[in-house]
Amino acid sequence: MEDHASRGHIIRESKVPEVTLGFWIIKIAATTLGETGGDTVTMTLKWGYLAGTFLFLLVLIVLVATQIRARKFLPALYWATIVASTTFGTTMADLADRSLGIGYTGGSTLLLACLLLVLGLWYRSEGTIAVDSVSTPPVEAFYWSAITFSQTLGTALGDWIADTGNMGYGGGALIFAAGLAVIAALYVWTRVSRVMLFWAAFILTRPLGATVGDFLDKPLDHGGLALSRPLASAVIAVFIVLCLLLIPQRAGQHPGDRQAAERA
Repeated sequence: MEDHASRGHIIRESKVPEVTLGFWIIKIAATTLGETGGDTVTMTLKWGYLAGTFLFLLVLIVLVATQIRARKFLPALYWATIVASTTFGTTMADLADRSLGIGYTGGSTLLLACLLLVLGLWYRSEGTIAVDSVSTPPVEAFYWSAITFSQTLGTALGDWIADTGNMGYGGGALIFAAGLAVIAALYVWTRVSRVMLFWAAFILTRPLGATVGDFLDKPLDHGGLALSRPLASAVIAVFIVLCLLLIPQRAGQHPGDRQAAERA
């Protein structure tokens, strides 16, 4: 068998991690940190939604630019960018829902439309929205735009279910956990598109993290545990660091290269 590399073919690794159980564990923790961290700045430190949104938008822009400039997958950088996107999503959704008066329904509908638009443009440009194809700057731009809109949408959905659905934060977390269980069942027992299931799971993990974060830091009379937001954020951050140290972090391989390697 002829060596694949000897024919001059370069294996392109994705700039995002391989999607494993560890990926989802860290992702849910990151979304929870985004909720408690965002609330720490806007509420506990009293920055307000507008100032907090601008702060985290600036951090997100810097990290996304650094991520795109990086030549390979860097776990710490990638997950820092995910945390920044989910924290920005928290403050942006709160700003739209509460300060701008759009409301949970209007905010969720608008964000869903934006997410679908980004995914549609991505698919039209590249012919796929598979995350293991994220290996070039244009695709990374689509990827991080979709990630940011999904994080913001998740916050709005989580607050919508918890605050207007009379479910409370615990009930909201159960609803989104059940939705993820359905997606996992479809992954194991059906041939439903893995790409579609990934994005559905990615979107649902955000409101799950949002409701868990709210459950930890909201007052008792609002259905929460009234824990200190800074303390909760610190504990979750330590948990994420431990996961990065203990769970193997590998870059996904570009699907076209993987198929070519299998034929070699």
